[in-house]
Amino acid sequence: MKQSIRHKKIIELVNQSGYVSTEELVAILNVSSQTIRRDLNELAENNLIRRHHGGAASPSNTENSDYSERKQFFSEQKSRIGKKVADMIPNGASLFIDIGTTPEAVAYSLLNHKDLRVVTNNLNAAHILLQKDDCQVTIAGGELRADGGIIGEATVNFINQFRLDYCILGISAVESDGSMMDYDYHEVQVKRALMRNARNIVLVTDHSKFTRNAIVRLGDIKEVNYLFTDRPLPLELQHYLSHSDVAVYICNEQ
Repeated sequence: MKQSIRHKKIIELVNQSGYVSTEELVAILNVSSQTIRRDLNELAENNLIRRHHGGAASPSNTENSDYSERKQFFSEQKSRIGKKVADMIPNGASLFIDIGTTPEAVAYSLLNHKDLRVVTNNLNAAHILLQKDDCQVTIAGGELRADGGIIGEATVNFINQFRLDYCILGISAVESDGSMMDYDYHEVQVKRALMRNARNIVLVTDHSKFTRNAIVRLGDIKEVNYLFTDRPLPLELQHYLSHSDVAVYICNEQ
């Protein structure tokens, strides 16, 4: 396979998955690990990927992916996360549902629950749950974004009027030191309000968020009560959380 074709394939795989290991690339492209390492180094120098020990991730940027693209990323993994979270939520519970495609997967998995009370700034999640006659859905006011998210000072003020059992929280990135990061300052203010007014904070995120960079700090991952993801955490994060009270659930295929 020509180098140019390999490079194109590597970029496609990284963009699709968020992160691809060197071993995976060796198997997929049927070349040596030395060749892959040279390819990754060259692509990283041109800022086409981000080089990581043991693999490659999408290049850093300051904007989130388009909503329609994000909805396609890891849809099966998000569905598994949603089902596992739903298993933990009892009938009759009250919960916030945050902006994001993974919180929306949780909303979909809650359709068999009874007598839920939901407050959300996510129009897509609200639309999903409106299928249920016994689910009380309250939508926050504020500025409506193209992806169906609602943000702004009015949103924060509205959320501050509630105290609910659970917050289903999405995130754009989690760094190795435990920092939860997002792209939009105004969205982060809403997320902080959701966390502040929930008795239990449930962070839902697929594995790609552990290799991304964002620019606005939400807080520390130790502030959440539960973390649901689809692959084992990076070793640094495993070590960071090893003496914390965060309950970590790996929602794999088993």
